[in-house]
Amino acid sequence: MVQSLNHHETNSHYKAKKFIIWLFVVSSTIMFAGWTSYYIVFAASKSKGHGLVLPDLFLYSTIVLLASSIFLFLSARAYRNGQLSTQKTFLWLTLLLGVVFGYLQVEAWSSLYQSGAFLVNNNAAISLIYIVSGIHLLHIFAGLILILRTLMGAYGRISTERLQFRMEVSSIFWHFIDILWIYLYVFLLLNS
Repeated sequence: MVQSLNHHETNSHYKAKKFIIWLFVVSSTIMFAGWTSYYIVFAASKSKGHGLVLPDLFLYSTIVLLASSIFLFLSARAYRNGQLSTQKTFLWLTLLLGVVFGYLQVEAWSSLYQSGAFLVNNNAAISLIYIVSGIHLLHIFAGLILILRTLMGAYGRISTERLQFRMEVSSIFWHFIDILWIYLYVFLLLNS
């Protein structure tokens, strides 16, 4: 009876935390939608977009992020199938590709800067490129922390429920920031 009560409390605790992650996803979506709406209004009023050719590094980072999501999906599937060694391998690959994504974003900013596109300038659309990709990069770092915690849990001696919870939360968050980046990248491409 006591064990059943503890299991129910633990389940409720995990559901509440997962709900917080979903609230974060929704609020982040609203925040980025606001920025892209601002961009559309600005571009319409000035009759111009950012006027830049986006660095190829943004495309490469998009491919890297897509690959990382695939590896995280494979990690979750390996976990469900009881293949813990495979799960860890795919988690490591996801983590590595997340770091590569961050590196490519910083290099893309450097490329923008070298082309004369500065964060502070007279075209808010150019500034928005830095802002949305920078805030997205902060989301990537948060996602990397979640994946790292999942990886530590996979190596540690934590309960099955806790490891499953970490895997689910990491997946929700990581796939969200992947979809978010694809939206932002396509939006910036279409509005140049």
